[in-house]
Amino acid sequence: MSGKVKKILLVESPTKINTIKKFLDNNFKILATKGHIKDLPKSKLGVDVEKNFTPTYIIMRDKRKVLSEILKETKKAEEIYIGTDPDREGEAIGYHIAEEICKKEKKIIKRVLFNEITQNAVLNALKSPRDINLNLVSAQQARRILDRLVGYKISPMLWKVIRRGLSAGRVQSVALRLIVERQREIDNFKPEEYWQIKAQLKGKSNIDFEALLTEKNTEKIKIKTKEESENIINELKTQDFIVSDIIRKERVRKALPPFITSTLQQEASRKYRFTAQKTMMIAQQLYEGIDIKGEGQVGLITYMRTDSLRVSQDAQKSALEYIKQKFGEKYVPFTPNFYKSKKSAQDAHEAIRPTSINREPEKIKDSLSLDQFKIYSLIYKRFLASQMTPAIFDDTKVKIKAGEYGFQANGSTLKFDGFLKVYDVPLENDKPKEENDDDEKNENGKQKSLPELFQNEKLILIELLNSQHFTQPPSAYTDASLVKILEEKDIGRPSTYAPIIATLIYRKYVVREKGKFVPTELGILVNDILEKHFLDIINVEFTAQMEDNLDAVEEGKVEWHELLKKFYTEFEKTLKKAEPFMADIKKDLEGETGEKCELCGGRMIIKWGRHGKFISCENYPKCKNAKSLNSEGGAEEKIDEKCPQCGSDLVVKYGPFGKFIACSKYPECKYTKNIINKIGIKCPECGGDIIERTTKKRRKFYGCSNYPKCKFMVWDKPISEKCPVCGANLLFEKRKKDSVTIYCNKCDYKRSEKENEK
Repeated sequence: MSGKVKKILLVESPTKINTIKKFLDNNFKILATKGHIKDLPKSKLGVDVEKNFTPTYIIMRDKRKVLSEILKETKKAEEIYIGTDPDREGEAIGYHIAEEICKKEKKIIKRVLFNEITQNAVLNALKSPRDINLNLVSAQQARRILDRLVGYKISPMLWKVIRRGLSAGRVQSVALRLIVERQREIDNFKPEEYWQIKAQLKGKSNIDFEALLTEKNTEKIKIKTKEESENIINELKTQDFIVSDIIRKERVRKALPPFITSTLQQEASRKYRFTAQKTMMIAQQLYEGIDIKGEGQVGLITYMRTDSLRVSQDAQKSALEYIKQKFGEKYVPFTPNFYKSKKSAQDAHEAIRPTSINREPEKIKDSLSLDQFKIYSLIYKRFLASQMTPAIFDDTKVKIKAGEYGFQANGSTLKFDGFLKVYDVPLENDKPKEENDDDEKNENGKQKSLPELFQNEKLILIELLNSQHFTQPPSAYTDASLVKILEEKDIGRPSTYAPIIATLIYRKYVVREKGKFVPTELGILVNDILEKHFLDIINVEFTAQMEDNLDAVEEGKVEWHELLKKFYTEFEKTLKKAEPFMADIKKDLEGETGEKCELCGGRMIIKWGRHGKFISCENYPKCKNAKSLNSEGGAEEKIDEKCPQCGSDLVVKYGPFGKFIACSKYPECKYTKNIINKIGIKCPECGGDIIERTTKKRRKFYGCSNYPKCKFMVWDKPISEKCPVCGANLLFEKRKKDSVTIYCNKCDYKRSEKENEK
């Protein structure tokens, strides 16, 4: 850059620099803060409770060089603009930067906001700067201090009871409680058997259809046993099946609103099984800018941390013009669609939308990674669909009498696709799922249409079928459902959903198993301690109210010192009340084993470590004898095998990825080996044993025992059965929910089997 730099624009991410610089002239230099430059110290509380909760901020060690460069450049600049992210965190980053710049020399610093990184947005923001919003800064500071007080006061209690390094976050602990409570519901659930009866029928049109038995003598029927279902079937065989009522109505299905943070995370989880953290990382990339062929660095979407459904008039107008040109006038609503945000939503930002409706996903696919394309397509299509007319269905409900029994058949036909032309959503996402809903759907999840039927028409009974079912427990939380419940209960805000989940996993309080959150033994223990002694802090209603209070600080309605004072007065009482119980909890957890230490003769007691419980000598750290606990809570099991390195006994230990074999003299001898789970089938390529293995992410696969010489590997379990079509020696088993598919990987042969048949 030639000549003297007159203006500095500070942003958060270095990625934004390439996107923004092409909009500005050579008088500007753009620098990145790379996030926060100041924070509370890690080694101490950093909040003076006695002096009105005054925080002590320090320059973060890894940001000293960044700050030095910023101070050097801003010292000679005539104008300084702060363009950090348009939220509380961005405002606080800007405030801290401004503090450092103005320490030695007073400078005029202007705050600029852009909801999207486009030429118009950036230039308009620079034309209308404002001062730093101190209410936003106060709200961020109050949240940071609240979290620090809770973390630094409660976490050491967990250290005394369990082990060092544990944390008890103000919001993460509420999320953990939800996961633990749901798991207990699942564990305590007692399934109840019930049976369904379906009639396969046809009328004058000679087209078969199915109807479900729903009532007896106009009351809802519940069939509890097979015998009862067979008795009913015998009765029904003697009855005439008559169409008693036909109800036809037109159903209007309105377009879904554009995405906000939570709904984007939910949809990406549902459709692509993306974690909330992955979705936000990709959305951040799309917001900051992607190098698009023929355009250069371009910001593709608006700001992705938002809970507002508001859309700018210009964006809406562009979308409506595009819809009219692309699909025709009938897809343009008579009055533009308006979506009302929930009461607690912050309206500072728009909903998430593409920065240009003309930048179609397929047109820029070559410039995006596959994951970027998936997220961009979701955002683009959802926004476009949100501006379109409703879909219209013709729904038909047919009631059929068979003596004192009543059957029902439902059908639905799409009359006009409307917004579904660009954004199709499974039926169950649009309305609450009713009992037996699945029974009127085809393989693609769409409702079936019914043949033409007439009032009082006598139907031909083809077959009566009974089927066994069991009531199902509630589902464990996924990324989608956990984010949904956090949003519904006002726990956290758009920027916190992904970090909450990431923290729970990092702390090993929960694990993901097949995309669902399962609390670990450690997570359950931490939750139970917090629930017993800090119930007011990890209370859903309290946490939601605190979020409202922080919003009130942002709006200037509540003074942040007063908010903290009110909180801390009660919190201090809770801490003092809980403190005496910690020693008793530790005694309860550190149970006797009845064993003596082989090294020093001390008692072997149960302790807690990073991966759960283990047995340790009471004389630690003088004596470092320790053993794993097995899955039943006993000491590690010895096996009839000696360590090849030192000759000691080998034992089965339990690590984060399951069982493995190790030397009993660990840590003096560090010999380990995997436990080989043979499945009784020989490798088709070399004749070795096929064994069950696990990836680092705990996904199961099957490979040859002669690896790395033999590279045979498959995800689906091989079974010793010849293919009836091509004669291949192995078939493979793919499991999905309640069904199993057996297939051949050499030809197109496959068959389906019910889970309970396996």
